[in-house]
Amino acid sequence: MRKIIESRQYETIKIIFLKAMWRLYPEYKIEIQNSLNNGSYGEIYDENGLVELSSKDYKKIKEKIQEIIDQDLPIIQVTDDIEKLKERWRDIPRDDVRALLKNCGWAKIKEFKIGDYVDYFYLKPETSSGKVKDFDIYKYDRGFILKTPMEIYDWKVAPMKDTPKIAQAFQEGNDWEKIMGINFAGSINKKVFKKEIAELIMLNETLHTKKINRIANEIIKNDKIKLVTIAGPSSSGKTTLSKKLRLHLQTSGIKTLAISLDDYYVGRKNVPLDENGEKDFETIHALDIKLLNENLRDLIAGKEVELPYYNFFTGEREKEGHREKLEENGIIIIEGIHGLNNKLTEYIPRENKYKIYISCLTQTNMDRHNRVHTTDVRKIRRIVRDSLSRDTSGEDTLKMWNSVRKGEEKWIFPYQEEADAIFNSSLCYELGVLKPYAIRELIKIDIESPQYEESKKLIELLSCFVDIETSLVPTDSILKEFIGGSIFYNY
Repeated sequence: MRKIIESRQYETIKIIFLKAMWRLYPEYKIEIQNSLNNGSYGEIYDENGLVELSSKDYKKIKEKIQEIIDQDLPIIQVTDDIEKLKERWRDIPRDDVRALLKNCGWAKIKEFKIGDYVDYFYLKPETSSGKVKDFDIYKYDRGFILKTPMEIYDWKVAPMKDTPKIAQAFQEGNDWEKIMGINFAGSINKKVFKKEIAELIMLNETLHTKKINRIANEIIKNDKIKLVTIAGPSSSGKTTLSKKLRLHLQTSGIKTLAISLDDYYVGRKNVPLDENGEKDFETIHALDIKLLNENLRDLIAGKEVELPYYNFFTGEREKEGHREKLEENGIIIIEGIHGLNNKLTEYIPRENKYKIYISCLTQTNMDRHNRVHTTDVRKIRRIVRDSLSRDTSGEDTLKMWNSVRKGEEKWIFPYQEEADAIFNSSLCYELGVLKPYAIRELIKIDIESPQYEESKKLIELLSCFVDIETSLVPTDSILKEFIGGSIFYNY
């Protein structure tokens, strides 16, 4: 229920903001691009390109938004009949919405009206502008941040938070997709219909390879680096990135030693409890940090070390592990959610460490005003992977998602700016590939299930993208980590 209210608040403030912009600056096009700094980042364009408004302009916009809220204007759903919208697609002034109507199949586009302003959303806002609980908007970099209320902050907007490295990664992805002309769902679908999707897939995969090569070169150039840590939220592609990075380093003559954090669990009976009295396997305190640091220090010093082995069946570490020694020019690679946390490797000097943050920073949106949330893409990735490799239903994956997110908010996101490199694992074409697998799981969820509304939302998101054949996805792609068939996995 919390997520539904937050979603409706977001959609309500969004339509009010867009109405305010339409009134104040009718000549501009607004693009709401991605999540950033506990809000939504967007940019403004005219026929000549990017327009950078001043802080004074955003103060004026904020006042206009508040005026519309105070008026308590009704927000009316005109229609959700896709056939009616398709019949009059030529009358719709926005080219991004027209492209979707022509190329999206049966997407659940809904037409809404507030006063004399009309727009097209996929999720429902509140019934009137006066229901807004809180908001903020301010200038940020080339564009703006629009903030909406969250339950965790007592229905106020989240406090100010600046993540410039994440912003740069988003901007890089957005600029690349604009060059390719594929930043909206309709443009991706058009590539499929014109049989140009295979080339686009290879371009996107080549971009990933180029980024990994760039990271590898940075590591190779610095002979002080002895430890590489890779961290990121669930379903980001950490394992595939780790394996591909090892290959890049090995082609330059650098031997790597992979260490699994799983082997450093303190043991099932010793795992700390969370605030609800349940075992917290996500906390960094579930790991034997002292032993890990001692092992790392000794390996870097050139000593042979007995590394532990954790038995997940018994819930304990085995009495005997396996012995390893790091070669003279070798590098240790650790992959896990705590990789950016200094406490994990506190015995190792900072100059000897290189930290990588990986996340699926989605840039391919439905249209200019409706973005695809990064957490939704990760959720879809995990639903597909869990159903194929772990025989876990989509409903069960959704049940555990709040717990997953809670762990991420506590143990991953606060440390993301500690990274030396950020790898965006998003693939512009992936929702078309994931779609049939995900929908097969989502349609099984009964209407009486607490997860039904979320499943319905995800199905409506996926309906904007046409299917893409899995055979077009390279076997070393990060996407294969979720759909199977990867050269790095057995499923």
